[in-house]
Amino acid sequence: MQIEINTRAFDYPHIRLPDVYTVRQKIEAPVLQDIAGAAAAAVEGLLTDPRLRPGASVAIGVGSRGINNIVAILQAVIRELKEGGAEPFIVPAMGSHGGATVEGQVAILRDYGITPETMGVPILATMEVAQVGELEDGYPVYFDCNALDADAVIVVNRIKHHTDFAGEIESGLAKMCAIGLGKQKGADSIHRFGADGLRTIMPKVARKLLETVNIVGGVAIIENQFGQTAEIHGVLADGIGRETEKNLLARARALAPRLPFKTLDVLVVDYMGKDISGSGMDTHVIGRVRMPSIDESTWDGPKSRIVCVLDLTEKSHGNAAGIGLADMTTRQLIEKIDFDVTATNHRTSGEGGVIRGGLPIILDDAQMCVRAAIGACGQGWHEKVRLVRILNTEFVEVFEVSEAMLEEVRSRDDLEIVRDRHPLDLSRSPGA
Repeated sequence: MQIEINTRAFDYPHIRLPDVYTVRQKIEAPVLQDIAGAAAAAVEGLLTDPRLRPGASVAIGVGSRGINNIVAILQAVIRELKEGGAEPFIVPAMGSHGGATVEGQVAILRDYGITPETMGVPILATMEVAQVGELEDGYPVYFDCNALDADAVIVVNRIKHHTDFAGEIESGLAKMCAIGLGKQKGADSIHRFGADGLRTIMPKVARKLLETVNIVGGVAIIENQFGQTAEIHGVLADGIGRETEKNLLARARALAPRLPFKTLDVLVVDYMGKDISGSGMDTHVIGRVRMPSIDESTWDGPKSRIVCVLDLTEKSHGNAAGIGLADMTTRQLIEKIDFDVTATNHRTSGEGGVIRGGLPIILDDAQMCVRAAIGACGQGWHEKVRLVRILNTEFVEVFEVSEAMLEEVRSRDDLEIVRDRHPLDLSRSPGA
């Protein structure tokens, strides 16, 4: 039975869109100039491992996130390995993403410009894993079969905070080892324990893998507040999931994007997507996590009454995992969702996937969505609604605010108005 949704039922036609001001955060952000040189130096530090001998086959684990300069970084990594006499190839290290299919995961890499032609090496993709050990309590440890057959494995990933939990080890090299190279089976095994599985089991699984299989280290990337490459580090195997990675996470947290407000009535996010965040929208930016085992009041970011998201990125391939973090959305976004792919991701995510898998209220278009958010946010005087609009949760340097935010903006040394009062135009990006 097909269900028709009346997307106009929640409309507030009497509410007009507010005028807004364009604001820029004054942020000092480090930018790495020599990307290829830094990536090559990171690999050079790993070449002391005897497993990277001439003729050795080396699996390079690459994930599903949109990492700035990832093509240049991988090309430099591959070039350095080849110059050392190794024979590298790429394996998708992305858990259940891409619909948990070989074709889907290869397509994600292709969208990022990662192909056999651009890399000059094969891409060997499989969803097959082998159980290579277990933790003390009997918890099984899985590993990608192609990576397992290689003489050595190097993981290349961005270090950043996770959107589901807070811990000493979050997103980065350990997670790529345990979940990315564990494929769907490994990811599902960890996620079924919810936030505790990510916080406690994931690092243990990574450390067990480092004792058991052929992981020689990783190339860790840190991005600044604008999503630009800030630092690249080589991390030896004994630093993955341990002090070295912990210190890199602390550095990444200090450079992470944030919205500079404590409370909002309406937060408008133009785009969500898997290439932006594992949860579609960075929970540290929107200020909500929606995980049963996490105390929402302790989560950082602004507390927003209503979050509305307007569209889904093309590079998400229809994966709208995290859509339930929003309260309202558009028909346009909903029609782009591949519900099978999204459900696979939500299922693998466990407790977070259940809540974040719920659909928001669906409105016919972006204007109707924002009007509805203003009408339903609980601030009866519409001219007093504290509204912020961002392009996505990765880019928050420039954003738009309603007039109710002006007094706070003008009182801040870290904020400047770069465009005076103008109509809210949802057909153009904030700051365009």
